[in-house]
Amino acid sequence: MDDAPSNRPQALDRRGYELAIFDFDGTLADSFPWFIGVLNGVADRYGFNRVRPDEVEQLRGYDARQIMRHLRVPSWKLPFIANHMRRLMARDIHGIRLFDGVPDMLRALDGRGVTVAIVSSNSAANIRAILGPDAAGQVAHYGCGASLFGKAAKFRRMLQVTGVPADRAIAIGDEVRDIDAARKAGIGCAAVTWGYARGDALAARRPDRLLSRVEEIAGLFGG
Repeated sequence: MDDAPSNRPQALDRRGYELAIFDFDGTLADSFPWFIGVLNGVADRYGFNRVRPDEVEQLRGYDARQIMRHLRVPSWKLPFIANHMRRLMARDIHGIRLFDGVPDMLRALDGRGVTVAIVSSNSAANIRAILGPDAAGQVAHYGCGASLFGKAAKFRRMLQVTGVPADRAIAIGDEVRDIDAARKAGIGCAAVTWGYARGDALAARRPDRLLSRVEEIAGLFGG
């Protein structure tokens, strides 16, 4: 069981990662403001607690289970909520942008021979629309949509699809669950502080790297 926390930035640079598995929302796309804007309407539709403005920062410090308990979201409703959120995003797609520097970063990874994948509960159609044709062209594999077996299973599937060994792959995401799933899958993990979860909540899980700027991502893969 590889759930022990670690913080080994020097070792990470020496391992020669070949596969970058990105989360999308909050990592590559600045969708959190949109998410907060639609959340209470979704709460009304599916019968869970609304979020007050003064609760947002509190929720950003929680993991997924804590958020569900706080909002009183029944687990059986999650697939329906996720499908509805994907439809809402498709409706509002032109109002969601990539974080500054993301297209350049993806080009840099491609130029270094890194295989880029995206694993997300969002739809591939939404992701490609937000990326645009140029950035989408830098992504070799998409693992999208809900999974009964969780994100770790999607990471393992991506290893199978690409043929990259686990010790040559790293997951890059903005939520506690991304770190936990990477640990379960036996791959590296880097957490970014500009997305859905607060930096202190991510740091408490002690990812291999904690990143505060998009420009730092390329440094995970050497020069």
